[in-house]
Amino acid sequence: MSWYRNFLERLVACRRCPRLVAYRESVKPPPRFRGEVYWAKPVPPWGDLGARLMIVGLAPAAHGGNRTGRMFTGDRSAQNLFAVLHSLGLSNKPYSLSRDDGVELRCVYITSAVKCAPPRNRPKAEEVRSCSTWLAEEISAVRPRVIVALGRVAWDAVIRTLGAPPTPFAHGAILQTGAVKVYASYHPSPLNVGTRRVSLQQIAEVIRKAAAEAGCLP
Repeated sequence: MSWYRNFLERLVACRRCPRLVAYRESVKPPPRFRGEVYWAKPVPPWGDLGARLMIVGLAPAAHGGNRTGRMFTGDRSAQNLFAVLHSLGLSNKPYSLSRDDGVELRCVYITSAVKCAPPRNRPKAEEVRSCSTWLAEEISAVRPRVIVALGRVAWDAVIRTLGAPPTPFAHGAILQTGAVKVYASYHPSPLNVGTRRVSLQQIAEVIRKAAAEAGCLP
């Protein structure tokens, strides 16, 4: 779609947040990725451009999206998420490894509240606000029926972008705002899953309900 191509051209050229620009360009590969050339720019969203379900994460991981150039690709959070999406029939493969891995999403568009990898996975409030114009444009263009926000930062960013009043984050929370229904889930990070704050089954249940509400499941 012409909108998407134009969006990506503008997005990857973005240098609004000096701290994020400096960090994304300074990340050094660990031994397991030695020799790889990192993307090191704002990380593109991807998926079904006619999706009825949008999934919004926090931000690219330093050695995930910031390395591979695609959101939720190449790190353990991505593998957790795609194990869930594949189990629900929303992805053709149970992994997301690289931009040329052949993964296709059905009825799902994946993006993030912040487009650049932040230090320690913690964007500042002003960086989230600065990135909100990208998210607003995506929501306006894709026009999802349902959005799943993965984590508190994504939840706050989504409901603020939609013009809804501040609403506390809780796993499984649901908020109807205008024509869009927003579901909250803990982020599928190794920290959350590994400490049993949330299980993949619990994340899958939120996404299953959201996908059913969006009309993405039989």
